[in-house]
Amino acid sequence: MIVGVGVDIVEVERFKWMMRKSANMIERTFAGGEAREANGTSRSAESLAARFAAKEAVVKALGDRGTLRPNDVEVVTHESGRPSVVLTGELLAISDELGITDWHLSLAHDGGQAIAYVIAESRSAT
Repeated sequence: MIVGVGVDIVEVERFKWMMRKSANMIERTFAGGEAREANGTSRSAESLAARFAAKEAVVKALGDRGTLRPNDVEVVTHESGRPSVVLTGELLAISDELGITDWHLSLAHDGGQAIAYVIAESRSAT
């Protein structure tokens, strides 16, 4: 059963500006594995912008019940290349309360925009 759906879009140039403006923005916003992808290339900025959009989309899928603390949502990439989310903190507690068992995530970037779409699913009838 689908518990929630979230989508968010980020303008890549604005995201790059935020990265330049705040020296520690990467550390404050991204978990360790995500932060390692930030190497200053435009491609990594697109990837990080999509991951930031995913964090926002997760909160929307939870029904805006939680406060986004960006490190509470980590986007991980599996060996297959498929991305997924790992939650911690308040967002994990809300997810558990809602009975969410699976997260489905799609990321894309093109034309100066990065987008994330998430579906929160529960395998049990609640």
